[in-house]
Amino acid sequence: MESLYLLIPLSIAVVFIALWIFFKASDGGQFDDLVGPGLRVLQDDDTTPAQPAPPGPDQRE
Repeated sequence: MESLYLLIPLSIAVVFIALWIFFKASDGGQFDDLVGPGLRVLQDDDTTPAQPAPPGPDQRE
């Protein structure tokens, strides 16, 4: 029974901290675009990248 005196306020504090983190992320724009990243996976570009140009006489390593 004595453990409830510690666990109940602790659980209330954890809930308020979780809500604070959620609303802070929501205000920061974390949840603005939930569809875009999923669609970008489907629009994968399978072309090979262009080869870089060989260094010219003015570009020394």
